[in-house]
Amino acid sequence: MIGSDQHERVLLQGNEAIVAGALAAGCRFFAGYPITPASEISELLSVKLPELGGTFIQMEDEIASMGAVLGASLAGVKSMTATSGPGFSLMQENLGYGCMAEVPCVIVNVMRGGPSTGLPTCPAQGDVQMARWGTHGDHPIIVMAVSSVADSFSVTIKAFNLSEKYRTPVIILSDEVVAHTRESVTLPTSDQIKVFDRVRPDVPPEWYKPYADNNRGVPDMAAFGDGYRHHVTGLVHDEKGYPTQNGLEVEQFLQRIHGKISKGFQEIQVTKNHQLEDAEVFVIAYGSVARSALRAVRDARALGIKAGLLQLVTLFPFPRKVVDSYLRQCRAVIVPEMNMGQMNREIGRVNQAGCQIVKHNRIDGHLITPDEILKHLAAV
Repeated sequence: MIGSDQHERVLLQGNEAIVAGALAAGCRFFAGYPITPASEISELLSVKLPELGGTFIQMEDEIASMGAVLGASLAGVKSMTATSGPGFSLMQENLGYGCMAEVPCVIVNVMRGGPSTGLPTCPAQGDVQMARWGTHGDHPIIVMAVSSVADSFSVTIKAFNLSEKYRTPVIILSDEVVAHTRESVTLPTSDQIKVFDRVRPDVPPEWYKPYADNNRGVPDMAAFGDGYRHHVTGLVHDEKGYPTQNGLEVEQFLQRIHGKISKGFQEIQVTKNHQLEDAEVFVIAYGSVARSALRAVRDARALGIKAGLLQLVTLFPFPRKVVDSYLRQCRAVIVPEMNMGQMNREIGRVNQAGCQIVKHNRIDGHLITPDEILKHLAAV
């Protein structure tokens, strides 16, 4: 299930596909705490990781889980955790630590209805802005969303690769519908899966500076135990990792950790286009709602409506240029979300073309249907 020499067609649910993608990307450490609707990820990894020489730990809570993931990554192991809304809330402080210390890791949040305990078995998309801004301070973060079982596999691999390449936590947002949908998918062969591993230092230990800038803006990363001194702190630090309050060093550090993500916009910002070439109206959607939107666009085309879909795979950094180009092309955009309008705010913020924005929200724990979206496409 992690890639073989031959194409393999398998029946998987979304959570199982995330596990397959993580293992194919080289994940060998998981720490987490069971929570609906993400528990299958923990359950399956508790079996699969030991079989591959990896480590699975059920922690006492999500705070400790995030801490363990950071520690394992610092020791040189690709690491991840998985949770849902309440657990994701508990992870925010250590998530900020990971951003500050530039620790690669992947966090899966299978969204459910909230706030608080909310609707444990129902889908929602209420954690979008939390994923971007949940931890305090100006911090860089990469947030991706999956809409299908195939996405759950491929985007998980992409998330690990980006995390390792840019030395940053990467968040994957799934939801209850995607997590528990079963689909028949063909997994790529081993030689078709591209895996990126963090860049290790090529200098003697006495020359190593764990946060030294370079042309990528991403310092080479030694593993604990390899003989390289590596000071880690949640405080702003200099290139040796020691805390600093020197204004110039503080600004240079913060500019660098944001700049490394900006330099990678072209490969980080992933979108999918469906029938947008001649579209006059279009839908922007992500997660399970993108599936409903795609059906609605096909039905609209059958009615003679020139509709299209822009599916956001990367939510943050927000793919502003791509969104802006279609806002200028079309007269109206429909933004369906299972929340009060969290991505709608981002789209409104970049809408300089005066395109009509129509939001459609559900917060009752039910998936937005194709017919609901189709009604808007026919009306604008």
